[in-house]
This record gives sequence, C-alpha cells and structure tokens, in this order.
Amino acid sequence: MSVRLDAIDRKILAELQADASQSLDEIAKKVGSSKTPVWNRVRKMREAGVIRQNTVILDAEALGLEACFFVLIRTSEHEADWQRRFLETLKARPEVLEAHRLAGDIDYILKVQVQNARAYDAFYQALISEVRIHNVTALLSMEELKSTTALPLG
Repeated sequence: MSVRLDAIDRKILAELQADASQSLDEIAKKVGSSKTPVWNRVRKMREAGVIRQNTVILDAEALGLEACFFVLIRTSEHEADWQRRFLETLKARPEVLEAHRLAGDIDYILKVQVQNARAYDAFYQALISEVRIHNVTALLSMEELKSTTALPLG
C-alpha cells in the first residue's frame, strides 16, 4: 500500500535520505518550511511506515570486509518448515546483508559481505550444515559500481 506524499514530503524524504543527521531546522530551511510543520510531517511519515528507521552507513572495506559475494541458491525444498529454517538461518548470519526470493530458475539470491574467500567458505559451510540446498553458485563482486540506499522519489 502506498502513502500519499506531496512535494514537501518528498523533499523532506530526499533530505533525510541524503543525511538523516541534519537538524529539523536545516531540513525546514532547505524545503522552504518551518521546524514544527517538518517535524509533524516526519512524525506522520514514521507512523505511516514510510520512514522505517534512522541508521548509519558504514564503509565495509574500512572495516576489513573486502569481499562481497552474490550467492545464487536453488533448492528442491519448498515446504513451510524448510523455508522457516532457511529464513531463521539467514537472519542469524550478520554477513548476509540482503536476501531475496526470486521468480525464475534461481530460488534465492543473497548479498554476503565478508573479509575474504576463506570467510565466505566458512559462511557457506555453516549455511549448508543448517539447511539442505540443491545448488549454490557464488559470484564475487570485483568492483562496486553503484550502491545507494536512497529510493527514487520522483
């Protein structure tokens, strides 16, 4: 379900996506409003679920997490118990940054951030010890060309 947003709401969201540490005064000035109406709009967008959380984006390489793998998973298991165990396993693994269930030949894709290939292998071994998987293909990202958390607000 989408929420109705006007131009000011979208400007506020764009400012928050660019830098959520800005003060309400700074945001209000940039969007052509005042502090209280901006605060009310932000509160309403939080209540509506448009704004889920404020967070900090860390640099993986600066933290020694230099290897990003995209893991393609095919499974022959599709019953609810297997899916529950698989989801629990993924949630318990901090190196899994994203997980998506797909339409098509591949059932799932994971984005996994680790120190190196050995760390990926440790992740892989732990994963297959927890849940039965038919086929796993790991693709090492050689270079990140674009990465953003900002949604298009157009």
